[in-house]
Amino acid sequence: MFYSLMVSLTNFFRSISTFLLVFLGSFLFFRIFRFYFLKRLTKIADKSRVKFDDFVIKLIKAIKPFSYFLFSLYLGFQFLETSPLVQRIANAVFVLWLVIQLILLLQVLIDRLLKKYFLSQKKEEESKMAIQLIGQILKAVLWIVGLLLVLSNLGVNITSLVAGLGIGGVAVALALQNILGDLFSSFSIYFDKPFQVGDYIVVGQQSGIVQKIGLKTTRLMALQGEQIVISNRELTSSRIQNFRKMEERRVAFSLGLVYGTTSDQLKKIPLFIEEIIKRQEMARFDRAHFVSFDDSALSLEVVYYVLSQDYNVYRDLHQKILLAIKDKFAQEKIEMAYPTQTLYLQK
Repeated sequence: MFYSLMVSLTNFFRSISTFLLVFLGSFLFFRIFRFYFLKRLTKIADKSRVKFDDFVIKLIKAIKPFSYFLFSLYLGFQFLETSPLVQRIANAVFVLWLVIQLILLLQVLIDRLLKKYFLSQKKEEESKMAIQLIGQILKAVLWIVGLLLVLSNLGVNITSLVAGLGIGGVAVALALQNILGDLFSSFSIYFDKPFQVGDYIVVGQQSGIVQKIGLKTTRLMALQGEQIVISNRELTSSRIQNFRKMEERRVAFSLGLVYGTTSDQLKKIPLFIEEIIKRQEMARFDRAHFVSFDDSALSLEVVYYVLSQDYNVYRDLHQKILLAIKDKFAQEKIEMAYPTQTLYLQK
């Protein structure tokens, strides 16, 4: 009996010694790493032009000093002879700590990505609020997933809990269907960028210059001066014409000549129309043809391109071309047609 007691005491002290050795050795290693190697790595990263190493250092610094203590304690605890209940408690505490640390690191990663790719750009206040809201939603999802992982490791049956969360989420989504539809539509507009502030767009029967893209609505300034407010959900479900993206404007128009126009004149007209258009600096000629015999006129079709998206430039240029054609017609004694009827009487 005395021998077995001595063996138990020996094993106990050996277990305690191993625990203390592993705990103190790990803790000392982490302290040296944090206060010596991490500082040296920080100086090296500061001198480097690469930004990724700065971000990695920031992630490491986000780990709290107390976390090193807990991790060292858990490592040492693995060499300590304890009851299964104590071991389960230690594992549960370690899993809880590990999940919290991972979530905190992922939150730093989310903030970094949002700041680098979105919030650092010149955006409207509401656009920044939308991006920040996305970040908050992602963080909330992380904490919910982390909670479910901890409960699962503790032996809790999370199937019914997940089902309850799913039913609750569906109920909330149905109640906020319209608001969420406009909100996610604003995200779609922000990331897909079918238009931006300052673009002239046409949506159905409405048209105007985009003044503001909000979380729920987008505001247009119509050409008449009034403001048009359209929900974002309607915008993403409609066909949008964006004239800001137009590099060239195609212009097609018709000319009608009297039936007294000779064939020689009809052959020359496309040539001097081409010459008139090619003389214009902001125009690119495409074609001009005699196309049909209409009721009151011989019809010609002319097509050219305006090398500008500006509507006023197009109007000024088109007017200049039409006036030049009219002057040329007067010079060549070519008559423009207008609706007429000739009545023949027979006795």
